[in-house]
Amino acid sequence: MQRIKKGIPGFSMIVYTGGTFDIPHTGHMELFDYCRRYAGKHGKVVVALNTDEFVFRFKKVYPIMTYEERKKIISNIKSIDKVIVNIGNEDSKKTILKVKPDVVIIGMDWIERDYCKQMNFNANWLNKHKIAVIYVPRTTNNSTTKIKEKIRA
Repeated sequence: MQRIKKGIPGFSMIVYTGGTFDIPHTGHMELFDYCRRYAGKHGKVVVALNTDEFVFRFKKVYPIMTYEERKKIISNIKSIDKVIVNIGNEDSKKTILKVKPDVVIIGMDWIERDYCKQMNFNANWLNKHKIAVIYVPRTTNNSTTKIKEKIRA
């Protein structure tokens, strides 16, 4: 994969991250903040947000919050420059190519779930388009699943 030029003065990155971000929480905020730090002061952080219909096809349940509710909240997070719809759904290549990122940043929890396979791209495709992938370690024990469990208890 491409070598990243992080930390070079004057160099800015376009960072892409995507997800459902249902019930936005501190774990999501930390991911977005990491994306901002990685993009740099003059870089861009673009979040591709999954549609309600895609979430239903993937998880067999609709998100707690609608797409529009999630978009409104995430659009108001200071570390994010732009929120777009994941137009590719199961095949995120179309959305990624629209953004033209230098790097895709994903939470470490996706290594086990094979994010690249789920989003229908692989190392060859990433190399061809000169896109790197970075997995960010989870620094909080918070998750949407845990929040839902607390609400049910």
